[in-house]
Amino acid sequence: MAAADLPVGLFVGGLFLVYLSLGLVFGVVLKGRAGVPLSRRRPDAVSQSTGLTRLTDHAVGALNRGLKKRPAGFLNRQKLEQAGLNKEPGDYLLMAGAITLAAAVLGYVLGGLGISILSFLLAPFLLYLLLNMLIARRRRKFDSQVPDTLQMFSGGLRAGHSLLRAIDAAAQENEAPMAEELSRIVNETRIGRDLGESLEDVANRTASEDFQGIAQAIEIHREVGGDLAEVLDHVGETIRDRNQVRGQVRALSAEGRISALVLMALPILMFVGLVIFNPTYARVFTTTVIGFVMVGAAIVLMSIGGLWLSRIIKPKY
Repeated sequence: MAAADLPVGLFVGGLFLVYLSLGLVFGVVLKGRAGVPLSRRRPDAVSQSTGLTRLTDHAVGALNRGLKKRPAGFLNRQKLEQAGLNKEPGDYLLMAGAITLAAAVLGYVLGGLGISILSFLLAPFLLYLLLNMLIARRRRKFDSQVPDTLQMFSGGLRAGHSLLRAIDAAAQENEAPMAEELSRIVNETRIGRDLGESLEDVANRTASEDFQGIAQAIEIHREVGGDLAEVLDHVGETIRDRNQVRGQVRALSAEGRISALVLMALPILMFVGLVIFNPTYARVFTTTVIGFVMVGAAIVLMSIGGLWLSRIIKPKY
């Protein structure tokens, strides 16, 4: 269905929903909130907020309260911290809902009801994949920073600093995400939390086996004593050897990853091209029951194939 065939009222309503969704995303959710409330920073200032802002704040608060009751769900504060997003789960859900609404309206305007339903179903799934990609990228960058950070630890200890002071110095010298995690360790330790628990928490949050080894080495040293700088040097040598093997494995499996990417992207690109360049032929998939069944079967089969390929191109070592 072309845009010219739509009723004027429906077209205007769709555009209004799109602009409303974009306004919620960029004007409210992505705008962020100050770390200290305005009432504490400027007690004499009069808080001015629009009705839309108050409505959004109430919606985000309700979502956060609901998610706190189920901390083990698919979206929680810990998962956003793993991705490096300084947002509450309610903010992310509100942004996901606005993007999903905009995708559904644009799909209806551009391709009709079938594309609208498909966009409505795919948008949350793609946002969830994006969150997992951010988590994986942050973990890879954290793992690449571990050897140099370990060398900073041992260098600071040999210079006569305490372990906490060496961690603080490494946090100032590093970049994110290592700097963020080390600064969090220092802040938690200063307010009374045990250093071993903070290190263990970072290892679990980043899913880093290398940092897990560092945390265990420090905890053992605190119990039995000894030269911690020398112990960290031996741990660093082991980590560098592991990273060398990991790099070789990634180089040998690069061809498989590229092949999997091409095999997964080719059907999607061909379907998009078919919708754009030959909408009459593609209308069978978006306006008929058998077309919906075929599209659904294709999505299921591609998901199974993608899962199978992901297991093939990730060898264990």
